[in-house]
Amino acid sequence: MLDDPKNKRVIVVGAGIIGLATAHELLRRGWDVTVLDESPVSGATYAAAGMLAPVAEVVWDQPTLYPLMVRSAEMYPSFVKTVESDSGENVGYLTNQTLVCAGTAADRSALNDLTGLQHRLGMEVESITSSAARRMEPSLGPGCVGAVHIPGDHQVNPRRLAQALQSILGSRLQPRRVESLIWSDDKVVGVRCSDGSEVFADEVLVAAGAEAGDLVDVDLRLRPVHGEVLRLNVPEGLQPLVTHTVRGLVQGRPVYLVPRGDGTVVLGATSREDAMTGVSAAGVHQLLHDASHLIPAVLECEIYEMTTRARPGSPDDVPVIGRLADGLTVSTGYFRHGILLTPLGAAIGADLVSGVPLPSDTAAAVNPHRF
Repeated sequence: MLDDPKNKRVIVVGAGIIGLATAHELLRRGWDVTVLDESPVSGATYAAAGMLAPVAEVVWDQPTLYPLMVRSAEMYPSFVKTVESDSGENVGYLTNQTLVCAGTAADRSALNDLTGLQHRLGMEVESITSSAARRMEPSLGPGCVGAVHIPGDHQVNPRRLAQALQSILGSRLQPRRVESLIWSDDKVVGVRCSDGSEVFADEVLVAAGAEAGDLVDVDLRLRPVHGEVLRLNVPEGLQPLVTHTVRGLVQGRPVYLVPRGDGTVVLGATSREDAMTGVSAAGVHQLLHDASHLIPAVLECEIYEMTTRARPGSPDDVPVIGRLADGLTVSTGYFRHGILLTPLGAAIGADLVSGVPLPSDTAAAVNPHRF
């Protein structure tokens, strides 16, 4: 049964990109929205590079993830148009294409195998020679021994997108930390904040990243996965360093460079699961080593920011979105696909809150109890 949002209140816990976008979607559907987060846009969204790469992000043995990535990428132009119209701000959506470069012969073989899978999935991707890649990106050095061209993989600036969504929400976004849920019988009716205040609503959606499981008191099998991201100023004489998003595989290790519209470049990303919460020296070294193997001029750039944040990963790297109880919905576990999956994740979360049934395949793929 669909809820009539008239005079209905919803609390969204968490102001990362998923929480903000879901709140915006609910607002557009007529809900009275409150978003609570002690430090908005300070987690994985803050670090993210913003690659919209449903093709390049394909890996083996994730059959339920591929359709979600493709659907969300198809939603992006309309999603961006709506956010920019509602906010009056540019979110840095660029349709620059993607090159995936191999750093060794073994890496080239691995890319060729993956290209076969991408073709079987009906994706647009083309293997090209290193010479053809250098014609597209003259900064590529001799370390590139082959490449794959992906015209449909694009990018958005996550910080600008998040800022636009914050602008739309305005005072509905409140800097308060949620400590617990408020229950009445078997229904969630609100939240209790660390300052002792209580906020009540008809529905609560928890989009609190890796902390979501603790808040809802359900083992969602989430794990924090850290990754180093560097942001580089490119000297005037080297601009543009690259015009495509350049992803690479160097001795089996992934690396990427994402050019921004302002001439800067985002370099990432490592992936580690350890006790360290700060930037890893080994991770920074690895990124610079692997990036300069493909594009030597990276070492002539200026690092103006080094960031690491925890991405919430699920056991199968597919998001965890669903109803946990009457009045309670969760939306988390997006791992490294949070920015790409934002339009679809927001729509799914808003549907669940509003009582709109999900397609059976989607519901099964993101079911919080599937593990």
